[in-house]
Amino acid sequence: MEPIFFLKGLIIGFAMAVPIGPIGIMCIRKTLAEGHSRGLVVGLGAATADSLYGAIAAFGLTFISDMITGQHFWVSLVGGGLLLFLGIRTFRTKRKDPIVPYDNKGLLGSYISAFLLALTNPLTIFAFVAVFAAFGLGHKLVIVSACMLVLGVFAGSCLWFLTLGYVATLFRKKLDAEGIRWVNRISGVLIILSGIAALVSLI
Repeated sequence: MEPIFFLKGLIIGFAMAVPIGPIGIMCIRKTLAEGHSRGLVVGLGAATADSLYGAIAAFGLTFISDMITGQHFWVSLVGGGLLLFLGIRTFRTKRKDPIVPYDNKGLLGSYISAFLLALTNPLTIFAFVAVFAAFGLGHKLVIVSACMLVLGVFAGSCLWFLTLGYVATLFRKKLDAEGIRWVNRISGVLIILSGIAALVSLI
């Protein structure tokens, strides 16, 4: 019976990750500019945050969700500021040669940035609660079932970003240095606009 919960979590995690927001843009940009491993690390950071919020919903930890919701203003403020910072840095990023791969330094930083950015959307908790209810998972789950569900959410989210990164990889070899610069500029502008939208929503 437990594999059913993993399968449901897999479907939910994949579906929740599909809408391409700032994290998706980061994943695509990192893959195009720095290689598939960088894009995958961004996806792992987002998947970790999704599974954490999924765990809060699965284990019925309402006091945590209430606490996060109560700090919605500050969470959104930090998230908007982080998006602006990442957007400006992305826009100004320069790469000398798109054929020379980046080294593995900074992988942890990419992971943490994506994780923190994904955490700044507390509404994700309520989205998971609603989706779990739609799948008939609204009642209190036993620990093993909840763990399998959360593991499935993590795997599903990772699967989406793995797919997204693979698709982006198909276009990477066709980009020259100028193409990479335009990818950085467009990605930076989109992320900056996301940050501005997050800050404007606080007014």
